[in-house]
Amino acid sequence: MDLPKTDSSADAVGPQIPTGPILTDPARAAELFKQSAEIMARLRAPGGCPWDREQSFDSIRKYTLEEVYEVFDAIERRDFDHLAEELGDLLLQVLFYAEMAANEGRFTIADVLDHLNRKLVRRHPHVFGDAVARAAGNRAQVDAAVEGSSAAVLRNWERIKAAEKASHAADAALHAADAPSAQKPAASRLDGVLRAMPALAEAAKLGAKAQKAGFDWPHWRDVLPKLAEETAELEAEAASGDPARQPAIEAELGDLLFTVVHLGRHLGVDAEMALRKCNLRFRQRFRQMELDASRPLEELPPQELEALWARAKQKLTAKPASQSASAPQAKP
Repeated sequence: MDLPKTDSSADAVGPQIPTGPILTDPARAAELFKQSAEIMARLRAPGGCPWDREQSFDSIRKYTLEEVYEVFDAIERRDFDHLAEELGDLLLQVLFYAEMAANEGRFTIADVLDHLNRKLVRRHPHVFGDAVARAAGNRAQVDAAVEGSSAAVLRNWERIKAAEKASHAADAALHAADAPSAQKPAASRLDGVLRAMPALAEAAKLGAKAQKAGFDWPHWRDVLPKLAEETAELEAEAASGDPARQPAIEAELGDLLFTVVHLGRHLGVDAEMALRKCNLRFRQRFRQMELDASRPLEELPPQELEALWARAKQKLTAKPASQSASAPQAKP
């Protein structure tokens, strides 16, 4: 497969800072996307990459979340030199899922793009026209003449989304009505908590919803015995030494994390933010260990590493927050 040639003349004199908008070349983008889809298909085909062929929806989903966070990180740091690369890594996940779905006879990347294109058109009647938006599936009554008002655009967007959800709900109800009565899904008060969010945030929202039904600990102190109980159960599973118990170990660790999240909720602490700040402190202290060590850390005995950690913790705790080391800009 021949990859398109790139113009390396700019690289020879260093990166160029754009002085204005860059116009997308649809033809070149289409050709490159076609090649990406072909490369992904080849990796998953017989004789392709053994690792890629072994993957499943479940095995690569954690990488998808990692790529999303790396995109966030590049945006937050305004690291536009790497943002294009990170977006490419995120696009790889889409191609991967679509190819696996195609291998299973479910859908292809063309179906993914078709869904996307139709959604973009039907949610922008002010750009493509009401008739075209309706042909793409819009069922909401909206005013396409927004006259440059972003607020009007958002109102239309929400109405169109609501119509889409109503249509999906009607389809789901129709399927449920056709199912045997014993299989009809019952609505849950937890249905409003999206699965598409970080696990810590989802756990906190689930607990908050359950609290409204009276299913919760009365006080944060009441969570502590549960925390000890979950820790003991995890210890018992991990001590078995049986590889077959790995799913049970994972489940117990999940229970422990879930309980910790709700301890934080009772204390008014967001678990996600608490962990992010903890990660930052670890980065700073570990970096201080590297600076203070007389030799590479891997050459030091455990007791010396522990002493370095204690010294770094004391040193950084004594510094004002404004003087403490900032988080490394490069990826760990």
